[in-house]
Amino acid sequence: MVLFMLLVLLQLPQAVWGVTVGQCHISDPLSGKHKYYQSGDVIIAGIISQIYTFSNPIIFQRHPSHEVLDDLIFLTQTYQQILAFVFAVEEFNENLQGLSNLSLGFHIYNSHFTARQTYLASMELLSTRGRFIPNYKCDLQDNAVAVIVGPNSNVCRFVATILCIYKIPQFGYGSAPVINEQTQGAFFQRMFPSEDHQAAGILQLLLLFKWTWIGVVVINGDSGERFVQTVLPGFSQSGICFEFIENLPTLYFTTGIDKMVAEWVDTYKIIIGGTANVVILHGEIHTMIFLRMFPRLSEFEDITMKTKVWIMTAQMEFTSVPLQRDWGIDIIHGAISIAVHSEGVLGFKKFLQRRNPTSEKEDAFIRLFWETAFNCLFPKTEVEKKVGEICTGKEKLETLPGSVFEISLTGHSYSVYNAVYVVAHALQAMQSSKFKHRTMMKQRSQKPLNEQAWQLHHYFKKVSFNNSAGEKISFDQNGQLFAGFDIINWVTFLNQSFLKVKVGKIDPMAPKDKMLSMSVNDIVWPSTFNQVQPLSVCNDFCDPGYSKSKKEGEPFCCYDCLPCPKGKISNLTDMDYCIQCPEDHYPNKGQDMCIPKNISFLSYEEPLGIILGIFAFSFCFITALVLWIFVKHRDTPIVKANNENLSYTLLISLLLAFLSPLLFIGHPHKVVCLLQQIAFSSIFSMAVACILAKTTIVILAFMATKPGSVMRRWVGKRLAISVVLSCSLIQATLCIVWLATFPPFPDVDMNSVPEEIVLECNEGSVTMFYCVLGYMGLLAIVSFTVAFLARKLPDSFNEAKFITFSMLVFCSVWLTFVPTYLSTKGKYTVAVEIFSILASGAGLLGCIFSPKCYIIMINPELNNRGQLVRRKNEQI
Repeated sequence: MVLFMLLVLLQLPQAVWGVTVGQCHISDPLSGKHKYYQSGDVIIAGIISQIYTFSNPIIFQRHPSHEVLDDLIFLTQTYQQILAFVFAVEEFNENLQGLSNLSLGFHIYNSHFTARQTYLASMELLSTRGRFIPNYKCDLQDNAVAVIVGPNSNVCRFVATILCIYKIPQFGYGSAPVINEQTQGAFFQRMFPSEDHQAAGILQLLLLFKWTWIGVVVINGDSGERFVQTVLPGFSQSGICFEFIENLPTLYFTTGIDKMVAEWVDTYKIIIGGTANVVILHGEIHTMIFLRMFPRLSEFEDITMKTKVWIMTAQMEFTSVPLQRDWGIDIIHGAISIAVHSEGVLGFKKFLQRRNPTSEKEDAFIRLFWETAFNCLFPKTEVEKKVGEICTGKEKLETLPGSVFEISLTGHSYSVYNAVYVVAHALQAMQSSKFKHRTMMKQRSQKPLNEQAWQLHHYFKKVSFNNSAGEKISFDQNGQLFAGFDIINWVTFLNQSFLKVKVGKIDPMAPKDKMLSMSVNDIVWPSTFNQVQPLSVCNDFCDPGYSKSKKEGEPFCCYDCLPCPKGKISNLTDMDYCIQCPEDHYPNKGQDMCIPKNISFLSYEEPLGIILGIFAFSFCFITALVLWIFVKHRDTPIVKANNENLSYTLLISLLLAFLSPLLFIGHPHKVVCLLQQIAFSSIFSMAVACILAKTTIVILAFMATKPGSVMRRWVGKRLAISVVLSCSLIQATLCIVWLATFPPFPDVDMNSVPEEIVLECNEGSVTMFYCVLGYMGLLAIVSFTVAFLARKLPDSFNEAKFITFSMLVFCSVWLTFVPTYLSTKGKYTVAVEIFSILASGAGLLGCIFSPKCYIIMINPELNNRGQLVRRKNEQI
């Protein structure tokens, strides 16, 4: 394992290591090695990291006789950036609308990804060509008016450190360095859209797929630290939680390779061991090299490989070292990356197809690229011809897999292409400005433009043009490039090729919440997920009907799911709290939606209403029949003996009492509500008053039979009328007060029955309602008491005993009514009251009048005066 890591790590750029490893081989800066020159009237320089120089014969002795392959690592993918530079210059020079009488040239230097070589290249820009004397330049024609720098942040920062002193404009592409805005930043222009837009796009991407539980891996350095400190807090505020935030460990050899490998394995274990399925990888152009090492770590460390959805930032592009050429690239299958928006530049593919190592003599990179890309050699001796495969120069770039070299223009290369055109248009603008203030020079060398290169920076921010791809290139007032990002989905194949499928974009001109547009159905997910969108959450989503409950000591993305309390719902997934249904709706069984309540009232169309109505009419009929019997047999002794007029009044009261329930059935309205309780209480009060009068008369009649009793004068019709009227008048007074203060009214009950809107008659004044019922109950208790006391008095037909039993039934019904009425809800409260009215009335009717009807209709022989006298004497 250690040997494997040594083989891999020794091939990586020193810019990533942070320390000097061994003695780097530095080519003679004046030799032209690893440089690319093209003469022109105006020179644009490029300092681009392309080749890493490393002197280690143990590792790289594939071809002992071939010196170049012993000490160089060529990143074949980044060579396209150099070709984009060259293509842009040649295309502009061929354009008839180029600089007047001036042509562009270029000097391209390789920075070797190291501070030492980058500083060397920067100083060489300030030296006379062919004579490396820093800050001494005698050939004014070779002065660079601007420098294009990249692709990582270290190279940009190193160049800015030197060239800002000389006020030479610089264009950085790829990763942005953290530089001093007042000094170094004054002449540094980024060819990279605002990273704020990238961060906003990634956030919306996470929210779109509901990935709230993620991991973050950042490259060690200022860029990664800035991402953690400025971007991730905004993610947290939007509901994103981080299972881990890890730095890619720095590669070093100062404390031993074992410790370094252990740190890499620990970081890998954290990433793979996490439950988050989505990991944001904020890196630079070489970070892909590290990502491709992870599957190898799984093999050598016996770690179970888990599939992750990688979200890669636009600073990254596909790169690899030669050792990784045959490694699989499945780890990036289904990954999503942010890329600088790019368009296909017409003619670029043909330009690549024309490249040939035998014809491009000035290109010091092409032969080394060709050998590395096609894994062949350009032999210099007969001995070398026998070693390995021979390069013919006729190999085709389009036959290379994408993991070695891409034919289509990458985002970084597109930025380089546009940077050349920005410089050219700024030169045009500066040239036009000068021609307005002075006459045309006869000799173009009298006052070369490069003497005033620092003035060119003033024109950069004003540049606005359409490039050959038809895209507008311009900068805002802060110097930020007006450009968006593309969302790329990586699809890999077994032959080491891949497709970068555009599935969305980030438009900085759109409203912040609509910056991201995606074609979700076009995304290819990693194979493990079987083309189902992966979930990346701390725990399962709370289904509708449940709400989130925070777990103590856990991030806010980790929570329990609790059922909604009674009466509330949650109709969406992962709701923070349950909501109350509107008053006219109720929750369904699953508590995930509100259902309109049914309108409910006791009607004649439902079984309960029909049954109660039938009973009411039946008792009315029976009462009317009893009344008819009494009227028909009014001259018989039994009718006369039971106070004929009181019996008629009682029967009429009971008849009306049995009809009063009909006011409770049906749709309640104002008149009905006014009559319901008033009619019921008044009628029953009169009925009870009649019974009280009958009982009182029985007692007084018995007392009047005693010799010399003064009660004789109280016995008669006037007493009965007085009792009935006085008792009824008190109840009528209470009802009038009730109607005058707060009468009953139609009402809607939304709450008593969860699933129904109950139409009812509100009692209005609850106090008066219970006063009316209380008075009726008082009359009943008095009547029961009086009848109970008179139950053993001699009476021909046991009237007192029948009254006692009837009042016992009456009081029992209404005592039961009170708790039952209070415990029922909705239309059933009305049904309880109707039942109580019918039951109490039936008790009075049955207990008082059924014995008399039995004698009148069944045993008429008992209905005679002689029988009455005999029975009376027997009782005495």
